[in-house]
Amino acid sequence: MSQSIQRAAEILELIAVRPRTQSEIAIALGVHRSTALRTMQTLTDSGLSRRRADGSYGLGYRLAGLATVAAEQFDMRNVAHHSLDELGRECTFTIHLAALEGDTIVYADKIEQPGMIKLYSQVGQPVLLHTAGVSKAILAFQDEATIDRVLRGHQFTKFTENTITSEAEFHAALVTTRASGWAADDAEYEDYVNCVAMPIRDASGRVIAAVSITALKAKADLETLTGWLPRLTETTEAISRDLGWRP
Repeated sequence: MSQSIQRAAEILELIAVRPRTQSEIAIALGVHRSTALRTMQTLTDSGLSRRRADGSYGLGYRLAGLATVAAEQFDMRNVAHHSLDELGRECTFTIHLAALEGDTIVYADKIEQPGMIKLYSQVGQPVLLHTAGVSKAILAFQDEATIDRVLRGHQFTKFTENTITSEAEFHAALVTTRASGWAADDAEYEDYVNCVAMPIRDASGRVIAAVSITALKAKADLETLTGWLPRLTETTEAISRDLGWRP
């Protein structure tokens, strides 16, 4: 990336947080005020930034229009699919992408490997909240009001010896997930299937989705799957960056 484009990108990220003065921009970029001014003039002339009445710079109206149009291209599945496919081919297990849509968590994508047993999950269908790693990875990072809305009326049906069967127990699992940064399904829906899952963030830093690696226990138990957490971290961070997130 050329230096001028890099500066322009950094400036847009700065003024997206809040309006900045020419001096603030120069200090943040480590450049002379005149250099910052030239870049700001170019961005302002193109409509990507605008000079406010107090002399500071904020985002331009043209950028807002471009963002509206661009949002149509940022379908979660389209953004994430390539990274999910790479992860699946590398680990040879099933990969799930789930997203929070309103008060429901649904499967947005599923990567299965040739010759593997088909799992119950289906793209477009709701996630069984109290048993799935992806639901824990998403809900662990929501506020209490959102968690309450998503769980309202949910039945904690017992499926296996490891199934979470109460809301209190589920909240405890969310605390553990929040502390570790990843969640698990330890044979909680089917006693022969387990998974590990991690969250995806959008440009605001909000957790909006999660990715899981799911395997038959005969192929990989939970301890084996945790060995894939570093690679899962790379995948979820790559997708988050594609959605505009910055650490």
